[in-house]
Amino acid sequence: MRALLLNKVDDEFSVEITDVSEDQLPEADTLVAVEYSTINYKDGLAITDSSPIVRSWPMVPGVDFAGTVLSSESENFGVGDRVVLNGWDVGEKHWGGLAERARVDAGWLTSIPEEFSTYQAAAIGTAGYTAMLCVLALEDHGITPDSGSILVTGAAGGVGSVAVAVLSRLGYEVIASSGRVEEEGEYLTSLGASELIHRSELAEPSSRPLAKARWAGAIDVAGSHTLANVLAATAPRGCVAACGLAQGMDLETSVAPLILRGVTLAGIDSVHEVAERRDQAWKRLATDLDVNMLDAITTEVGLDAVPQVAADIVSGKVRGRVVVDVAG
Repeated sequence: MRALLLNKVDDEFSVEITDVSEDQLPEADTLVAVEYSTINYKDGLAITDSSPIVRSWPMVPGVDFAGTVLSSESENFGVGDRVVLNGWDVGEKHWGGLAERARVDAGWLTSIPEEFSTYQAAAIGTAGYTAMLCVLALEDHGITPDSGSILVTGAAGGVGSVAVAVLSRLGYEVIASSGRVEEEGEYLTSLGASELIHRSELAEPSSRPLAKARWAGAIDVAGSHTLANVLAATAPRGCVAACGLAQGMDLETSVAPLILRGVTLAGIDSVHEVAERRDQAWKRLATDLDVNMLDAITTEVGLDAVPQVAADIVSGKVRGRVVVDVAG
């Protein structure tokens, strides 16, 4: 089978697209014929060796995939079942989706809702599933369209694009923040954003523990100074769902928004989320995401193009979602 293989020997890093024997796949109870994988920000970091994402060498990257079960020792899945995988450290500790086959634990798999084709499930992928987890977190906190506007940072990226589209369809007023407002403004408004702000408004350090309240809630993919500024401008009893670290893992802020405005910071762990919540997120995507929007936010490439796209996503040059036809 064809696979994208990462390796590091004596600190010498390599990326190659090569033929790999199915016998080399790690031990697990379910074998899946992978039809599509995607390139997420974490994949970009791994494939460019920009961050110590990979924990074991050699490694097939790809934190998600969509495909069909070939065999399983689990009673939960049968031959021919369509499944998607998001997270569970695949592509980091366990061989991931950028290959024509994957052998994984059945407990890591989620059935693809019948409303989606396998390709559409891949296009949604970990980014879309994470975006839906963020929306659920806002709803759990009681944030409704009547509460006020919702900010989405990194809005032109994978998580951000799906978040804007879903929130808009649910009736929320969406403020989209991006470092590419001039280039992607039309794209973001087509997804449903009603207001655009440049990333630079939020990305610099601030000594102010509180700012003027601007939004009832937010979905943040950046972390660092951006998240601190987002919290400072969140309205009383608001909620911020944090799911990324595109700007950094640090968070220098104060408790002022939390104790003076009652703001909630909700952390989103899409990698190890429990099965019930995963199923809930995918079922909600089936009803709350306009699949016609997927065409606008998705680009398809073959396996050979992955190294370049990985470099582009780390550089912030990729819009929306990139689906990889692993056989292409």
